[in-house]
Amino acid sequence: MNVLVVNCGSSSVKYRLYEMPRERLLARGNVEKIGLASSTHAYATDAGEWQREVQCPDHDRALQLMAAALMAPQGGVIASADEVCAVGHRVVHGGEAFRESAIIDDTVEATIESLCPLAPLHNPPNLKGIRAARRLFGRARHVAVFDTAFHETLPPHAYLYALPYRFYQEEHIRKYGFHGTSFRYIAQRAAQLMQRPLDQFNAILCHLGNGSSIAAVRGGKSVDTSMGLTPLEGLIMGTRCGDIDPGVLFHLLRRDGMSVEKLDQLLNKESGVLGISGVSNDMRLIEEAAAKGHARAQLALDCFHYRVRKYVGAYLAVLVRVDAIVFTAGIGERGPDTRAAILAGLEPFGIALDPQANATCRATEARISTPDSRIQVWVIPTNEELMIARDTYQLASGA
Repeated sequence: MNVLVVNCGSSSVKYRLYEMPRERLLARGNVEKIGLASSTHAYATDAGEWQREVQCPDHDRALQLMAAALMAPQGGVIASADEVCAVGHRVVHGGEAFRESAIIDDTVEATIESLCPLAPLHNPPNLKGIRAARRLFGRARHVAVFDTAFHETLPPHAYLYALPYRFYQEEHIRKYGFHGTSFRYIAQRAAQLMQRPLDQFNAILCHLGNGSSIAAVRGGKSVDTSMGLTPLEGLIMGTRCGDIDPGVLFHLLRRDGMSVEKLDQLLNKESGVLGISGVSNDMRLIEEAAAKGHARAQLALDCFHYRVRKYVGAYLAVLVRVDAIVFTAGIGERGPDTRAAILAGLEPFGIALDPQANATCRATEARISTPDSRIQVWVIPTNEELMIARDTYQLASGA
């Protein structure tokens, strides 16, 4: 069965075509800068790859470009749209309506639309992709895979905010958490690598990239996570501030006269390690600047490492018994200095990093703790697209 995975962002569409259940990747592509004067389309198969400038005013056109590439006489991997049996869609916010992935029908689509106020930057483009794909691949079964679903196992004492309870009852304001598809893949893979039953596996999972979050997993299920109602809560990120005293917002609104829109821009796009360093939101550039003596770049690194370490410590207390700490995503997979700095000083908790194993591990599966470390430390590259493909295959085929 050919399963197409579609991930629509505000200005991009990433896609993968898999042959399932063999999990063979047939083609992958990415349409970027949607809506700008000049967009780009990159496409690759085992036979080769290319990148072109294209005109792409909207998501409908992006998916048309995707379909054309997959069915092209030269470089295509399918003869017609009918060869796509199922399409899996990444959907960021499922609210409390979806505890697991779901086959998309008109009712599910309408529910996703009703959740747009909870994720105004993410769900609308996700919805555009769903609607365009349902038109292009009308005979396929479509499946929504939700970033929030993995965290629907959080207990109320972990997801409730200390606001008047009516805000939860009437407006569903609570912690939801994100990166759930990544965390679910990592939890399953880590348990497999450590030869532990998933329902007995406890771990702290660190998804560290431009957007970063941590999850505490007990018995293979999420029991706490750092992101909240939105992806703004929690760790310091590339351009997001993470945890902040709400009083700061009142101060900025009153003293600086900021509009809500400007405040949103400040906290989501101008803060994080970019705001502290004044250099970049790219951790590689910040590390280069810090190595050359840039004081604010070093400060940004120190703040980032400290915030992650603080959450790791909190989740050690939440879980009590921890089998593993796992690093994933761009920084987590490729940042040995970052991993070492985060875990420095945690030896009394039974965490012993192997310096050589850590230094040589970049974007590969590897255990980077010493053989006698009570809590194992792993690097496992995430694969959200494959997780989406697996869910889509299982639901579409009735497996």
